[in-house]
Amino acid sequence: MNIFLDKMKALLGDEFDEFLKFYNSSGEHYRGLRVNTLKCSVEKLRDLLDFELKPAPFCSESFYIPNEITSFGNNPLHHAGAFYIQEPSASSAVTMLDVQEGDFVLDLCAAPGGKSTQIAAKLNSKGFLWSNEIVKNRANILLSNIERLGIRNATVSNAYPEVLCDRLAGCFDKVLVDAPCSGEGMFRKDSAAESEWSDEHVKSCAERQLKILNSAKKALKDGGVMVYSTCTFSVEENEGVISRFLEENPDFALEDANVGFGRPALEYARRIFPMDGGEGHFAARLRKSGELYKNSFTENKPKKIDSKILDFYDSIFINRPFGENIEVIGDKIIVLPQKYVLTEKLPVLRSGIILGQIVKNRIEPHHSAFMAAKACECVSKVDFDVNSAEIKAFLHGEEVAVDNNIKGYTAVCVNGITTGFGKCSNGRLKNKYPKGLRLL
Repeated sequence: MNIFLDKMKALLGDEFDEFLKFYNSSGEHYRGLRVNTLKCSVEKLRDLLDFELKPAPFCSESFYIPNEITSFGNNPLHHAGAFYIQEPSASSAVTMLDVQEGDFVLDLCAAPGGKSTQIAAKLNSKGFLWSNEIVKNRANILLSNIERLGIRNATVSNAYPEVLCDRLAGCFDKVLVDAPCSGEGMFRKDSAAESEWSDEHVKSCAERQLKILNSAKKALKDGGVMVYSTCTFSVEENEGVISRFLEENPDFALEDANVGFGRPALEYARRIFPMDGGEGHFAARLRKSGELYKNSFTENKPKKIDSKILDFYDSIFINRPFGENIEVIGDKIIVLPQKYVLTEKLPVLRSGIILGQIVKNRIEPHHSAFMAAKACECVSKVDFDVNSAEIKAFLHGEEVAVDNNIKGYTAVCVNGITTGFGKCSNGRLKNKYPKGLRLL
Protein backbone atom coordinates (compact mmCIF):
# COMPACT_ATOMS: atom_id res chain seq x y z
CA MET A 1 0.00 0.00 0.00
CA ASN A 2 3.01 2.31 0.00
CA ILE A 3 2.28 3.26 -3.62
CA PHE A 4 -1.30 4.21 -2.68
CA LEU A 5 -0.18 6.33 0.26
CA ASP A 6 2.53 8.00 -1.82
CA LYS A 7 -0.13 8.95 -4.38
CA MET A 8 -2.40 10.31 -1.64
CA LYS A 9 0.45 12.38 -0.22
CA ALA A 10 1.13 13.87 -3.65
CA LEU A 11 -2.59 14.56 -4.11
CA LEU A 12 -3.29 16.07 -0.67
CA GLY A 13 -0.03 17.81 0.22
CA ASP A 14 -0.36 19.48 3.63
CA GLU A 15 -3.65 17.68 4.32
CA PHE A 16 -2.12 14.21 4.02
CA ASP A 17 -1.52 13.86 7.77
CA GLU A 18 -5.18 14.60 8.48
CA PHE A 19 -6.21 12.06 5.84
CA LEU A 20 -3.88 9.50 7.43
CA LYS A 21 -5.62 9.91 10.80
CA PHE A 22 -8.94 9.01 9.19
CA TYR A 23 -7.39 6.24 7.13
CA ASN A 24 -5.94 4.56 10.22
CA SER A 25 -9.19 4.84 12.25
CA SER A 26 -10.88 1.96 10.40
CA GLY A 27 -13.37 1.25 13.20
CA GLU A 28 -14.96 4.70 12.96
CA HIS A 29 -16.10 4.95 9.35
CA TYR A 30 -19.13 6.98 8.32
CA ARG A 31 -22.46 5.15 8.32
CA GLY A 32 -25.68 6.56 6.98
CA LEU A 33 -29.17 6.19 5.62
CA ARG A 34 -31.22 8.00 3.02
CA VAL A 35 -34.94 8.48 3.61
CA ASN A 36 -37.08 7.06 0.80
CA THR A 37 -39.59 9.86 0.32
CA LEU A 38 -41.71 7.67 -1.97
CA LYS A 39 -42.85 5.87 1.18
CA CYS A 40 -41.93 8.02 4.19
CA SER A 41 -41.18 11.65 4.99
CA VAL A 42 -38.02 12.75 6.77
CA GLU A 43 -40.10 14.05 9.68
CA LYS A 44 -41.96 10.77 10.06
CA LEU A 45 -38.80 8.66 10.08
CA ARG A 46 -37.22 10.95 12.67
CA ASP A 47 -40.25 10.40 14.91
CA LEU A 48 -40.21 6.61 14.48
CA LEU A 49 -36.51 5.95 15.11
CA ASP A 50 -35.15 5.75 18.65
CA PHE A 51 -31.92 7.58 17.87
CA GLU A 52 -31.01 10.98 16.45
CA LEU A 53 -30.49 11.49 12.73
CA LYS A 54 -27.69 13.96 11.99
CA PRO A 55 -28.01 15.56 8.52
CA ALA A 56 -25.29 14.85 5.96
CA PRO A 57 -24.31 17.69 3.59
CA PHE A 58 -24.62 15.71 0.35
CA CYS A 59 -28.39 15.27 0.05
CA SER A 60 -31.34 16.66 2.00
CA GLU A 61 -32.63 13.13 2.69
CA SER A 62 -29.25 11.70 3.77
CA PHE A 63 -28.28 11.28 7.42
CA TYR A 64 -25.52 9.84 9.58
CA ILE A 65 -26.21 6.77 11.73
CA PRO A 66 -24.40 6.52 15.09
CA ASN A 67 -21.74 3.80 15.02
CA GLU A 68 -23.26 2.07 18.04
CA ILE A 69 -26.46 1.27 16.11
CA THR A 70 -26.25 -2.35 14.93
CA SER A 71 -28.46 -4.78 12.95
CA PHE A 72 -30.24 -1.78 11.46
CA GLY A 73 -31.22 -3.75 8.37
CA ASN A 74 -33.56 -5.83 10.55
CA ASN A 75 -35.64 -2.79 11.50
CA PRO A 76 -39.24 -3.21 10.21
CA LEU A 77 -39.02 0.25 8.63
CA HIS A 78 -36.11 -0.99 6.51
CA HIS A 79 -38.21 -3.95 5.37
CA ALA A 80 -40.99 -1.49 4.54
CA GLY A 81 -38.66 0.54 2.31
CA ALA A 82 -38.80 3.69 4.43
CA PHE A 83 -35.05 4.14 4.04
CA TYR A 84 -31.97 2.84 2.26
CA ILE A 85 -28.74 2.20 4.14
CA GLN A 86 -26.13 4.23 2.27
CA GLU A 87 -22.73 5.73 3.02
CA PRO A 88 -23.51 9.47 3.11
CA SER A 89 -21.16 10.73 0.38
CA ALA A 90 -22.58 8.15 -2.06
CA SER A 91 -25.66 10.36 -2.39
CA SER A 92 -23.60 13.23 -3.84
CA ALA A 93 -23.65 12.04 -7.47
CA VAL A 94 -27.45 12.04 -7.80
CA THR A 95 -27.60 15.47 -6.16
CA MET A 96 -25.25 16.68 -8.90
CA LEU A 97 -27.39 14.99 -11.57
CA ASP A 98 -30.31 17.21 -10.42
CA VAL A 99 -33.15 14.90 -11.44
CA GLN A 100 -36.52 16.57 -12.07
CA GLU A 101 -39.99 15.04 -12.12
CA GLY A 102 -40.74 13.81 -15.63
CA ASP A 103 -37.11 13.15 -16.62
CA PHE A 104 -36.08 9.97 -18.43
CA VAL A 105 -33.00 8.75 -16.54
CA LEU A 106 -30.53 5.91 -17.15
CA ASP A 107 -28.44 4.53 -14.27
CA LEU A 108 -25.97 2.44 -16.24
CA CYS A 109 -23.99 0.70 -13.46
CA ALA A 110 -26.75 0.59 -10.90
CA ALA A 111 -26.27 -2.26 -8.40
CA PRO A 112 -26.93 -2.51 -5.54
CA GLY A 113 -29.42 0.30 -6.10
CA GLY A 114 -28.64 3.19 -3.77
CA LYS A 115 -28.36 5.77 -6.51
CA SER A 116 -31.22 4.31 -8.58
CA THR A 117 -33.60 4.47 -5.64
CA GLN A 118 -32.46 8.04 -4.94
CA ILE A 119 -33.19 8.94 -8.58
CA ALA A 120 -36.62 7.31 -8.32
CA ALA A 121 -37.48 9.35 -5.25
CA LYS A 122 -36.60 12.53 -7.15
CA LEU A 123 -38.77 11.41 -10.09
CA ASN A 124 -41.67 10.92 -7.64
CA SER A 125 -43.32 8.26 -9.85
CA LYS A 126 -43.23 10.64 -12.84
CA GLY A 127 -40.96 10.16 -15.83
CA PHE A 128 -38.97 6.96 -16.18
CA LEU A 129 -35.91 5.22 -14.72
CA TRP A 130 -33.85 2.54 -16.44
CA SER A 131 -31.50 0.75 -14.01
CA ASN A 132 -28.89 -1.56 -15.48
CA GLU A 133 -26.33 -3.92 -13.96
CA ILE A 134 -24.06 -6.14 -16.03
CA VAL A 135 -23.44 -8.78 -13.30
CA LYS A 136 -26.50 -11.04 -12.99
CA ASN A 137 -26.47 -11.74 -9.25
CA ARG A 138 -25.94 -8.03 -8.55
CA ALA A 139 -28.79 -7.21 -10.95
CA ASN A 140 -31.06 -9.42 -8.84
CA ILE A 141 -30.05 -7.48 -5.71
CA LEU A 142 -30.77 -4.26 -7.61
CA LEU A 143 -34.24 -5.51 -8.51
CA SER A 144 -34.90 -6.51 -4.89
CA ASN A 145 -34.09 -2.97 -3.72
CA ILE A 146 -36.16 -1.37 -6.48
CA GLU A 147 -39.07 -3.52 -5.29
CA ARG A 148 -38.52 -2.90 -1.56
CA LEU A 149 -38.52 0.86 -2.02
CA GLY A 150 -41.81 0.78 -3.93
CA ILE A 151 -40.65 2.05 -7.32
CA ARG A 152 -43.35 1.88 -10.01
CA ASN A 153 -41.76 3.56 -13.02
CA ALA A 154 -38.54 1.60 -13.57
CA THR A 155 -37.06 -1.03 -15.84
CA VAL A 156 -34.25 -3.22 -14.48
CA SER A 157 -31.91 -4.89 -16.95
CA ASN A 158 -28.80 -7.08 -17.02
CA ALA A 159 -27.05 -5.86 -20.19
CA TYR A 160 -23.59 -4.94 -21.42
CA PRO A 161 -23.38 -1.11 -21.41
CA GLU A 162 -22.31 -0.93 -25.07
CA VAL A 163 -25.25 -3.10 -26.19
CA LEU A 164 -27.80 -1.28 -24.05
CA CYS A 165 -26.69 2.22 -25.06
CA ASP A 166 -26.60 1.35 -28.76
CA ARG A 167 -30.19 0.11 -28.51
CA LEU A 168 -31.35 3.10 -26.44
CA ALA A 169 -29.49 5.81 -28.35
CA GLY A 170 -30.77 9.32 -27.61
CA CYS A 171 -33.49 8.19 -25.18
CA PHE A 172 -32.49 9.85 -21.92
CA ASP A 173 -32.48 13.36 -20.48
CA LYS A 174 -29.96 12.32 -17.84
CA VAL A 175 -27.47 9.48 -17.48
CA LEU A 176 -25.57 8.40 -14.38
CA VAL A 177 -22.34 6.44 -14.72
CA ASP A 178 -21.32 5.35 -11.22
CA ALA A 179 -18.42 3.41 -12.64
CA PRO A 180 -16.79 0.27 -11.23
CA CYS A 181 -13.53 1.43 -9.68
CA SER A 182 -10.58 0.50 -7.49
CA GLY A 183 -12.67 1.43 -4.43
CA GLU A 184 -10.09 3.45 -2.52
CA GLY A 185 -12.92 5.22 -0.70
CA MET A 186 -14.00 1.86 0.74
CA PHE A 187 -10.65 0.87 2.28
CA ARG A 188 -11.61 1.98 5.80
CA LYS A 189 -14.61 -0.36 5.94
CA ASP A 190 -13.72 -3.09 3.44
CA SER A 191 -10.41 -4.89 3.88
CA ALA A 192 -11.07 -6.92 0.70
CA ALA A 193 -11.05 -3.74 -1.40
CA GLU A 194 -7.73 -2.79 0.14
CA SER A 195 -6.17 -6.22 -0.41
CA GLU A 196 -7.22 -6.23 -4.10
CA TRP A 197 -5.66 -2.83 -4.80
CA SER A 198 -2.69 -2.45 -7.11
CA ASP A 199 -1.40 0.23 -9.45
CA GLU A 200 -2.15 -2.11 -12.37
CA HIS A 201 -5.74 -2.50 -11.16
CA VAL A 202 -6.15 1.27 -11.07
CA LYS A 203 -4.96 1.54 -14.67
CA SER A 204 -7.26 -1.25 -15.89
CA CYS A 205 -10.20 0.38 -14.09
CA ALA A 206 -9.48 3.68 -15.85
CA GLU A 207 -9.56 1.98 -19.26
CA ARG A 208 -12.84 0.27 -18.45
CA GLN A 209 -14.36 3.48 -17.11
CA LEU A 210 -13.52 5.39 -20.29
CA LYS A 211 -15.09 2.61 -22.36
CA ILE A 212 -18.28 2.76 -20.26
CA LEU A 213 -18.46 6.56 -20.59
CA ASN A 214 -18.11 6.29 -24.36
CA SER A 215 -21.02 3.85 -24.38
CA ALA A 216 -23.14 5.96 -22.02
CA LYS A 217 -22.86 9.08 -24.18
CA LYS A 218 -24.87 7.36 -26.93
CA ALA A 219 -27.93 6.98 -24.69
CA LEU A 220 -27.99 10.69 -23.87
CA LYS A 221 -30.07 13.20 -25.78
CA ASP A 222 -28.53 16.29 -27.31
CA GLY A 223 -28.51 18.88 -24.53
CA GLY A 224 -28.70 16.18 -21.87
CA VAL A 225 -26.68 15.81 -18.67
CA MET A 226 -24.38 12.97 -17.67
CA VAL A 227 -22.76 12.56 -14.24
CA TYR A 228 -19.67 10.40 -13.87
CA SER A 229 -18.82 9.23 -10.35
CA THR A 230 -16.56 6.82 -8.49
CA CYS A 231 -15.84 5.88 -4.88
CA THR A 232 -12.09 6.11 -5.39
CA PHE A 233 -9.44 8.81 -4.90
CA SER A 234 -7.28 7.86 -7.90
CA VAL A 235 -6.47 10.73 -10.26
CA GLU A 236 -6.18 8.22 -13.13
CA GLU A 237 -9.79 7.06 -12.58
CA ASN A 238 -11.26 10.49 -11.89
CA GLU A 239 -9.70 13.59 -13.46
CA GLY A 240 -7.75 11.39 -15.88
CA VAL A 241 -10.82 9.62 -17.26
CA ILE A 242 -12.80 12.85 -17.57
CA SER A 243 -9.93 14.66 -19.31
CA ARG A 244 -9.51 11.84 -21.81
CA PHE A 245 -13.27 11.68 -22.43
CA LEU A 246 -13.47 15.42 -23.10
CA GLU A 247 -10.53 15.25 -25.50
CA GLU A 248 -12.28 12.51 -27.48
CA ASN A 249 -15.74 14.13 -27.26
CA PRO A 250 -15.65 17.88 -27.93
CA ASP A 251 -19.46 17.95 -27.90
CA PHE A 252 -19.34 17.49 -24.09
CA ALA A 253 -18.28 20.05 -21.47
CA LEU A 254 -18.01 20.12 -17.68
CA GLU A 255 -20.83 22.04 -16.01
CA ASP A 256 -21.24 23.61 -12.58
CA ALA A 257 -23.57 21.50 -10.43
CA ASN A 258 -23.95 24.37 -7.92
CA VAL A 259 -23.30 22.26 -4.83
CA GLY A 260 -21.55 23.30 -1.66
CA PHE A 261 -20.13 19.99 -0.49
CA GLY A 262 -16.69 18.50 -1.06
CA ARG A 263 -13.86 20.36 -2.73
CA PRO A 264 -12.96 21.31 -6.30
CA ALA A 265 -11.21 18.83 -8.58
CA LEU A 266 -11.23 19.59 -12.30
CA GLU A 267 -13.27 22.65 -13.16
CA TYR A 268 -16.72 22.08 -11.59
CA ALA A 269 -15.98 18.46 -10.56
CA ARG A 270 -16.11 17.62 -6.85
CA ARG A 271 -13.98 15.42 -4.60
CA ILE A 272 -15.02 14.16 -1.17
CA PHE A 273 -12.45 12.88 1.32
CA PRO A 274 -13.02 11.50 4.85
CA MET A 275 -12.14 14.97 6.15
CA ASP A 276 -15.23 16.25 4.28
CA GLY A 277 -17.73 13.98 6.04
CA GLY A 278 -17.80 10.93 3.77
CA GLU A 279 -15.74 7.84 3.04
CA GLY A 280 -14.76 9.14 -0.39
CA HIS A 281 -16.35 10.06 -3.69
CA PHE A 282 -15.70 11.88 -6.95
CA ALA A 283 -18.36 13.28 -9.27
CA ALA A 284 -18.35 15.39 -12.42
CA ARG A 285 -21.36 16.80 -14.29
CA LEU A 286 -21.12 16.88 -18.09
CA ARG A 287 -23.46 18.54 -20.59
CA LYS A 288 -23.85 17.33 -24.17
CA SER A 289 -24.13 20.15 -26.69
CA GLY A 290 -27.37 20.74 -28.54
CA GLU A 291 -30.91 21.70 -27.67
CA LEU A 292 -32.73 19.41 -25.25
CA TYR A 293 -36.07 18.25 -26.61
CA LYS A 294 -39.00 16.75 -24.78
CA ASN A 295 -39.52 13.02 -24.89
CA SER A 296 -41.33 11.77 -27.94
CA PHE A 297 -42.60 8.79 -25.96
CA THR A 298 -46.33 9.20 -25.52
CA GLU A 299 -48.35 7.97 -22.61
CA ASN A 300 -49.47 4.43 -23.29
CA LYS A 301 -53.16 4.07 -24.01
CA PRO A 302 -54.95 1.36 -22.05
CA LYS A 303 -55.28 -1.89 -23.95
CA LYS A 304 -58.28 -4.18 -23.90
CA ILE A 305 -57.83 -6.09 -20.68
CA ASP A 306 -59.54 -9.25 -19.48
CA SER A 307 -62.34 -8.22 -17.12
CA LYS A 308 -61.20 -10.85 -14.60
CA ILE A 309 -57.86 -9.05 -14.28
CA LEU A 310 -59.53 -5.67 -13.78
CA ASP A 311 -61.94 -7.15 -11.22
CA PHE A 312 -58.95 -8.60 -9.37
CA TYR A 313 -57.14 -5.23 -9.56
CA ASP A 314 -60.17 -3.42 -8.15
CA SER A 315 -60.61 -5.99 -5.37
CA ILE A 316 -57.27 -5.11 -3.75
CA PHE A 317 -56.44 -1.55 -4.84
CA ILE A 318 -58.46 1.67 -5.06
CA ASN A 319 -58.64 3.55 -8.38
CA ARG A 320 -55.99 1.35 -10.08
CA PRO A 321 -53.03 3.32 -8.69
CA PHE A 322 -50.42 1.89 -11.08
CA GLY A 323 -52.40 2.71 -14.22
CA GLU A 324 -53.82 0.29 -16.77
CA ASN A 325 -50.89 -0.42 -19.06
CA ILE A 326 -51.26 -4.13 -18.30
CA GLU A 327 -49.60 -7.06 -20.01
CA VAL A 328 -49.73 -10.76 -19.22
CA ILE A 329 -46.27 -12.31 -19.61
CA GLY A 330 -46.25 -16.03 -18.90
CA ASP A 331 -48.09 -16.43 -15.62
CA LYS A 332 -47.33 -12.85 -14.46
CA ILE A 333 -49.67 -9.87 -14.74
CA ILE A 334 -47.43 -6.83 -15.24
CA VAL A 335 -48.38 -3.16 -14.96
CA LEU A 336 -45.85 -1.33 -17.12
CA PRO A 337 -44.91 2.31 -16.45
CA GLN A 338 -47.26 4.77 -18.11
CA LYS A 339 -44.28 6.21 -19.97
CA TYR A 340 -41.36 3.98 -20.75
CA VAL A 341 -38.73 2.94 -23.28
CA LEU A 342 -39.37 -0.19 -25.33
CA THR A 343 -37.38 -3.19 -24.16
CA GLU A 344 -37.51 -5.70 -27.02
CA LYS A 345 -34.41 -7.89 -27.45
CA LEU A 346 -32.79 -6.61 -24.26
CA PRO A 347 -32.21 -8.72 -21.12
CA VAL A 348 -34.85 -7.12 -18.92
CA LEU A 349 -35.49 -8.54 -15.45
CA ARG A 350 -38.60 -6.44 -14.90
CA SER A 351 -40.38 -3.36 -16.15
CA GLY A 352 -42.98 -1.78 -13.88
CA ILE A 353 -44.53 -3.91 -11.15
CA ILE A 354 -46.03 -7.38 -10.91
CA LEU A 355 -49.69 -6.97 -10.04
CA GLY A 356 -50.39 -10.67 -9.66
CA GLN A 357 -49.64 -14.21 -10.68
CA ILE A 358 -51.98 -16.64 -12.41
CA VAL A 359 -52.14 -19.87 -10.40
CA LYS A 360 -54.37 -22.51 -11.99
CA ASN A 361 -57.69 -20.69 -12.48
CA ARG A 362 -57.16 -17.87 -10.00
CA ILE A 363 -55.01 -14.77 -9.59
CA GLU A 364 -52.88 -14.22 -6.51
CA PRO A 365 -51.45 -10.79 -5.64
CA HIS A 366 -47.70 -10.20 -5.81
CA HIS A 367 -45.53 -8.70 -3.08
CA SER A 368 -44.22 -6.15 -5.63
CA ALA A 369 -47.63 -4.50 -5.97
CA PHE A 370 -48.20 -4.03 -2.26
CA MET A 371 -44.70 -2.59 -1.78
CA ALA A 372 -45.42 -0.02 -4.50
CA ALA A 373 -48.83 0.92 -3.10
CA LYS A 374 -49.57 3.53 -0.47
CA ALA A 375 -51.71 2.41 2.45
CA CYS A 376 -54.52 4.71 1.29
CA GLU A 377 -54.57 2.91 -2.09
CA CYS A 378 -55.29 -0.51 -0.56
CA VAL A 379 -58.85 -1.78 -0.20
CA SER A 380 -58.01 -3.69 2.99
CA LYS A 381 -55.15 -3.02 5.40
CA VAL A 382 -53.88 -3.62 8.91
CA ASP A 383 -51.39 -1.31 10.58
CA PHE A 384 -48.89 -2.28 13.27
CA ASP A 385 -46.42 -0.21 15.27
CA VAL A 386 -42.73 -0.56 14.46
CA ASN A 387 -42.07 -1.98 17.94
CA SER A 388 -45.10 -4.29 18.04
CA ALA A 389 -45.00 -8.05 18.46
CA GLU A 390 -47.33 -8.31 15.45
CA ILE A 391 -44.98 -6.73 12.91
CA LYS A 392 -42.08 -8.82 14.20
CA ALA A 393 -44.19 -11.97 13.87
CA PHE A 394 -45.23 -10.97 10.34
CA LEU A 395 -41.62 -10.44 9.26
CA HIS A 396 -40.77 -13.86 10.70
CA GLY A 397 -43.42 -15.41 8.44
CA GLU A 398 -45.93 -16.18 11.18
CA GLU A 399 -49.71 -15.85 11.17
CA VAL A 400 -51.01 -12.77 12.98
CA ALA A 401 -54.29 -12.18 14.82
CA VAL A 402 -56.51 -9.49 13.23
CA ASP A 403 -60.05 -8.19 13.59
CA ASN A 404 -62.69 -10.76 12.59
CA ASN A 405 -64.25 -8.25 10.19
CA ILE A 406 -61.15 -8.09 7.97
CA LYS A 407 -61.43 -10.46 5.03
CA GLY A 408 -59.40 -11.35 1.94
CA TYR A 409 -56.10 -10.02 0.67
CA THR A 410 -54.91 -7.33 3.05
CA ALA A 411 -51.95 -4.94 3.07
CA VAL A 412 -49.74 -5.13 6.14
CA CYS A 413 -48.36 -1.75 7.18
CA VAL A 414 -45.85 -0.56 9.74
CA ASN A 415 -46.91 2.87 11.02
CA GLY A 416 -48.82 3.47 7.78
CA ILE A 417 -46.07 2.23 5.42
CA THR A 418 -46.87 -0.87 3.37
CA THR A 419 -44.49 -3.76 3.96
CA GLY A 420 -46.27 -6.75 2.42
CA PHE A 421 -49.60 -8.52 2.53
CA GLY A 422 -51.50 -11.50 3.83
CA LYS A 423 -54.90 -13.14 3.47
CA CYS A 424 -57.39 -12.65 6.28
CA SER A 425 -60.01 -15.12 7.41
CA ASN A 426 -61.63 -15.87 10.78
CA GLY A 427 -59.52 -13.36 12.67
CA ARG A 428 -56.18 -14.62 11.32
CA LEU A 429 -53.85 -13.15 8.71
CA LYS A 430 -52.18 -15.89 6.70
CA ASN A 431 -48.66 -14.69 5.97
CA LYS A 432 -47.68 -13.98 2.35
CA TYR A 433 -44.36 -12.29 3.10
CA PRO A 434 -41.75 -13.78 0.70
CA LYS A 435 -39.74 -16.54 2.34
CA GLY A 436 -36.45 -15.15 1.06
CA LEU A 437 -37.05 -11.86 2.89
CA ARG A 438 -38.17 -13.21 6.26
CA LEU A 439 -36.30 -12.60 9.50
CA LEU A 440 -35.58 -16.16 10.62
